[in-house]
Amino acid sequence: MNLENLNPEQEDNKTEKIKKNSFLKEGFLFVKETFTIVIICLVIVVAVRHYLIQPFFVNGKSMEPNFYDGEYLIVDEFDYRFFDKPARGDVIVFRYPNDPSQFYIKRIIGLPNEKVAIENNQVIIYNSLHPNGMVLNESIYLPPDILTKGDGVTYETKENEYFVLGDNRSVSADSRFWGELDENLIVGRVWIRAWPFNRFSVFKTPEY
Repeated sequence: MNLENLNPEQEDNKTEKIKKNSFLKEGFLFVKETFTIVIICLVIVVAVRHYLIQPFFVNGKSMEPNFYDGEYLIVDEFDYRFFDKPARGDVIVFRYPNDPSQFYIKRIIGLPNEKVAIENNQVIIYNSLHPNGMVLNESIYLPPDILTKGDGVTYETKENEYFVLGDNRSVSADSRFWGELDENLIVGRVWIRAWPFNRFSVFKTPEY
């Protein structure tokens, strides 16, 4: 058996070389792990941002007194994509039908295959359950001084169409003016008001 005799200087060089290789290897592994974590985080953020929740700022007065200009909202996109259909009373964010680059916020009033009439400042819903009409009780979210104008007009939704109104009925540009909303344009349901902090709220579908 041959033994390699190393002098002290050679041993020091060999040890130094081993340490250097080990350091480089550890550095490479650290960079690789960090890069992997960053990629995974980016994938999660993108998935959440585009398929689960999305932030929006309220712009304008059409939803007062329930939502004010500049408020920061979190919109739930997940439920409508995978579980639930939009429900009456939900406050939604959607792409404006006449210009899909703009986003609007309104409340769902009429569901698919319904007739919506406005009489004496009240909304009346006609559907298979209420062929003679049902006066919609909106006192849960509308103060008594809010008037719904549009007397004598009846609107009819088709399959996958919704009738939406702003809560501030006197200044809102909604389905009374530009027609029914196609379901494909709906982004999601307003879930949380995150800002301002003193108005933080979690929103649920109203019960009529």
